[in-house]
Amino acid sequence: MSEFSIGNLKLSVPIVQGGMGVGISLSGLASAVANEGGVGVISCAGLGLLYKKHSSDYLEASIFGLKEELRKAKEKAKGVIGVNIMVALSNFKDMVQTSIASKADVIFAGAGLPLDLPSFLTKESITKLVPIVSSTRAALIICEKWIKNYNYIPDAIVLEGPKAGGHLGYKEVQISDNHYSLEELLPDLLMNLKSLEEKVGRKIPVIAGGGIYNGADAKKMLDLGASAVQLGTRFVTTDECDASLKFKQSYLNAQESDITIIKSPVGLPGRAILSKFLERVSSGLEKPKKCPFHCIKTCDYSKSPYCIMVALYNAFKGNFNKGYAFAGSNAFKAERIMSVKETIQTLMEEVSSLPAYSNSKITLLK
Repeated sequence: MSEFSIGNLKLSVPIVQGGMGVGISLSGLASAVANEGGVGVISCAGLGLLYKKHSSDYLEASIFGLKEELRKAKEKAKGVIGVNIMVALSNFKDMVQTSIASKADVIFAGAGLPLDLPSFLTKESITKLVPIVSSTRAALIICEKWIKNYNYIPDAIVLEGPKAGGHLGYKEVQISDNHYSLEELLPDLLMNLKSLEEKVGRKIPVIAGGGIYNGADAKKMLDLGASAVQLGTRFVTTDECDASLKFKQSYLNAQESDITIIKSPVGLPGRAILSKFLERVSSGLEKPKKCPFHCIKTCDYSKSPYCIMVALYNAFKGNFNKGYAFAGSNAFKAERIMSVKETIQTLMEEVSSLPAYSNSKITLLK
């Protein structure tokens, strides 16, 4: 694995740890990944729940929680720390402004098009901006808007394929369609970015994510032209992951048949591990009495079978009678809990020992 950069941030390994909420990737996991030369990422989803002792006001607690997690991560880490912020969050603006003011190294923004993200930067800002997309079209729309309105070029782009865990930027029929696989999407995005890169005079690194679990998966994406890979699921079964041991155990216990596509209250399909709670949801036995936080712009609690933030928070604590774990398509491959250091070393060794991935589309990128 070779070095890659996000703006002036140089990484010794081309690995970005995916942001996972609620509470799965906080300062513990993010700092461990950063210390191994990758990009450690804090998820800001549900921080108001995790820090509810600080304030009963969800939005206030979220801001405090993000400041705290960034502070703790920077104390523990000597590397690059990012924040994952869903555009669909009702407190998206607060989370972006807090990240920039707290000098987060990178903001990763997905679950919607972050068309106004550069507007929050000031002259003193050091934070790099990286949109997460699921198509070439979305990437080009964002690039066009950012350049036209803010004279800003994305510092990198994450292309997330349909094998990812959590919320997916695809229609349900597209998830199993090979035309929407990363192997198809990545060369197309790189080819379309080429003319833009020539125009602006610099490279826009593309980080490929979604279903990447081992060295073979990573090698394939790097050989196809990705500058780096994003892994979330693989880092859940690490010592430093911030989730409970029961949450990690749900990955170790999962069979391939347990990993399923669900309809999220957010309005997007999602990939998760089956639980007693999800069985109750499919039987129509769950119904929220109220919306305690209004944390997602697109969530209408009167039409939702449950509160997603509460369900994910319960899973984070290990209560699968009242929640469920989001997971990528390869979560069932987890065999044991190991350190982040060993995980990254294993990935690097696998990549360096494998022959080049062969695909006719690579030639189009040269």
